[in-house]
Amino acid sequence: MLQRIRDGLSRHKWLQYTLLGALALVFAAWGAYGIVNLNVDSANYAAEAGGQKISIQQARNGWLQMQQRFGGAELPEVLRSHFQDQVLEGLIRDALMTERTHDLGYRATDGEVQDSIAREPAFQVEGVFSAPAAKALLAQNGLTEEAFYSQVRSSLQRQQLENGIRASDFITPAELARAQSLQNEQREVRYVQLPADKFPGPPVDDAAVQAYYKAHQAAYMTTESAHLQYAELRLDQLATQVTVTDAELHAAYDKNKTSYVVPEKRHASHILITATKDDAADRKLADDVYAQAKAGKDFAALAKQYSKDPGSADKGGDLGWADRSTFVGPFSDTLFGMSVGEIRGPVKTQYGYHIIRLDEIQAGKTKTFEEARPELEPDLRKTRATDRFGEIQEQLQTQAEQPGATLEGLAKEFQLQTGDVPQFLKGAGGAPLGAAPPLQELVFGDSPLAGGHLGGPVLLGDDRLVLVKVLDHHKPEPKPVAEMHDAIVAILKKEHGSDAALKAAQAAQAKLDGGASFDDVAKELGLTAEPSRFVGRSDPAVPAAIRTLVFDVPRPTEKPVYRALKIDTGAALVAVTKSRVDTSDANRQMQAELVKRELDRQGTADAVAYLEDVRRKADVRKNPKAFE
Repeated sequence: MLQRIRDGLSRHKWLQYTLLGALALVFAAWGAYGIVNLNVDSANYAAEAGGQKISIQQARNGWLQMQQRFGGAELPEVLRSHFQDQVLEGLIRDALMTERTHDLGYRATDGEVQDSIAREPAFQVEGVFSAPAAKALLAQNGLTEEAFYSQVRSSLQRQQLENGIRASDFITPAELARAQSLQNEQREVRYVQLPADKFPGPPVDDAAVQAYYKAHQAAYMTTESAHLQYAELRLDQLATQVTVTDAELHAAYDKNKTSYVVPEKRHASHILITATKDDAADRKLADDVYAQAKAGKDFAALAKQYSKDPGSADKGGDLGWADRSTFVGPFSDTLFGMSVGEIRGPVKTQYGYHIIRLDEIQAGKTKTFEEARPELEPDLRKTRATDRFGEIQEQLQTQAEQPGATLEGLAKEFQLQTGDVPQFLKGAGGAPLGAAPPLQELVFGDSPLAGGHLGGPVLLGDDRLVLVKVLDHHKPEPKPVAEMHDAIVAILKKEHGSDAALKAAQAAQAKLDGGASFDDVAKELGLTAEPSRFVGRSDPAVPAAIRTLVFDVPRPTEKPVYRALKIDTGAALVAVTKSRVDTSDANRQMQAELVKRELDRQGTADAVAYLEDVRRKADVRKNPKAFE
């Protein structure tokens, strides 16, 4: 299937350069290890949603992915249950939307599915779709080609429905005016920051440290870990063991001769008259320069005088040698239709007008066997090594399941590199094995590999796999309070200081509300206030917490609005004195962008509301033991 996509692309090269995140959509929606199984046994499901069932394995894989976001940390039971339900709800909503799009007649053709897969950057090598890279990545994440193909189709159909919902939105003049008023509003603000270290609170004693430690014990747990022994197979290791004969190289060359075609190249010079707002003037200048070049005036001198191409003007317009793919369409089409010494122009592109001179032609050719050999031989070695890699993987899978199989025995038989990872961490993994999700699942999953048992083979990428044995398994346990003492004291000192700073800011606010001046209050605090200034909603010069408060308080009318708030560094005292709407030309020019953002916002809200309505009306049953 992936090979068919690659073959199709060879006939439609333009498809290779457009990007679409189909892979990200599917992995995000379905988890990185499985797909919806529409034929699961009735006793083996995590949820039933409408006409679809969500498998236990799919739910558990989604939960593993969620755990990795927390770095493998153990969560309190309440949080664990909450996030597990989030995972299941996400799968339920995706299943319901897949069913809804099918019922409404949304369809994605084979060509559309192939195109979206081909545009996925993760499946590309040097910008071109690679079937082997796609297969390897899918295998690494436990997805078959057919399953992934099916889920990309479902994702595209859901996008069609969402796009239809978004396209139905519009903005009335009143809504636009309101959005512009809010977007362009500026408020005059003055503030003073009260640093926590300037307002020390009560001293921190051991009892306070102990109390904080007990209340936040989940934050002071060691990370679950395991001591692993491993045996590794690497593709590059196999490649060094492969021998290829001259006859095999010649046969590979003859079979893939089209891969060794060197395209025609042309050596050209040009003069660029860059595009301005006055196209007529641009064309007139280009015509004049072209006439001078045709009349025999020195082309390099003209380029230095008129060309605005920063890369070639100083070199007399010289572009060097390049093939057809180097240039934009109109330029390339003209250049590759010229004869040596010919001057053509003006040729219009998005950059402006070009006057082109063709200096030399280097004909395309097919590399000889000897010319191709430096790249042919390593390619053939890698192909043979890849085939052997797959054979060994299958043999290891079979033999590792046999009674009496040992890591040492299999490593010796298949010449695997052995090693030891004293501390392989849940979530973070450990060098040199990394943190590949399949290995994390094997060692720390809901059914973890028992101590002394052989596990694998597990793919760590498209070029390496490992067998592992757990020598020791360490569950999370509380770190000694003495080890965390200094860190907790620092936290409590900052908290106490922030509380004291906020209390001082609140007392100062009361004085401002009573009529005191901002400068006098700041002076009493021993601090210097920032000068008054108008700020916008996204002004980075003002701390984010203060900026948010400035636009959350009521718009000031007759008198300033004063507020005290806690911030990361302590507390702040804020005065909001005026409000205005920025009506500058720059903001008027942003109207189209504002309309787009507002439509996007409304479209997203409508799509979410549609999904919630589908979920609310659906017949859904959850298995309470799905994550046990």
